[in-house]
Amino acid sequence: MAAANWKMNLTLQQGEQLLTDILLKTNELKAHQQAVFAVPFPYLSMAVNKLAGKNNFFVAAQNCSNKKSGAYTGEVSVEILQSVGIEYVVLGHSERREYFNESNQLLAEKLDICLANNMKPIFCCGEPLAIREANTQNEFVAKQLAESLYHLSAAQLQEIVIAYEPIWAIGTGKTATSAQAQEIHAFIRTELANKYGTAIADTISILYGGSVKASNAVELFSQPDVDGGLVGGASLIVDEFVAIINALP
Repeated sequence: MAAANWKMNLTLQQGEQLLTDILLKTNELKAHQQAVFAVPFPYLSMAVNKLAGKNNFFVAAQNCSNKKSGAYTGEVSVEILQSVGIEYVVLGHSERREYFNESNQLLAEKLDICLANNMKPIFCCGEPLAIREANTQNEFVAKQLAESLYHLSAAQLQEIVIAYEPIWAIGTGKTATSAQAQEIHAFIRTELANKYGTAIADTISILYGGSVKASNAVELFSQPDVDGGLVGGASLIVDEFVAIINALP
């Protein structure tokens, strides 16, 4: 899976043109490949219409509420997302955790409401620089997994895509190597295997979210436990994201 996270970027017109250009330049995806576009809330319907009839192209929301409905001004529910044709939602992005204080428990609630309504979560985890420098990233990520995921059944877990974000390698000038990516992805898969068994863990897609771009996508995606990427800045550039999609194994 190549998942584009537009974050809070682009006007509606710019977003529509970006999708048009990406579709024109992207080869037909193989059956096991997926391209997902996490666009700002006001663009969801546009993106759904733009991708209609395109095999293995999907639209994701960048967030959702942990509430079913009600007096929560400014929030968007899973039911609202489904009503405009959305199948995926990004949960627990590092920016949501850092700027909006989203906790592991809150994310567990969001996962529950998504899974109860057949919405597929892309669940983000990962450590900040201080944790990486202390070499305690494994314990940090394990805690995120345990507190948000481990109440789920094996069947529920298999509906989730995991995205690992090395927060310390995003916009800091520090770069994670493909070996570092593989190391932590393998750790995540082992943790899942310890809880749910190897057969289940091997079916879970684990995306890499640390400054994926055209120049490193092939090497990253060739790692045995890296199943694709959650892409930020490069997803806003036509040729960059097309190359990333084409780099999917």
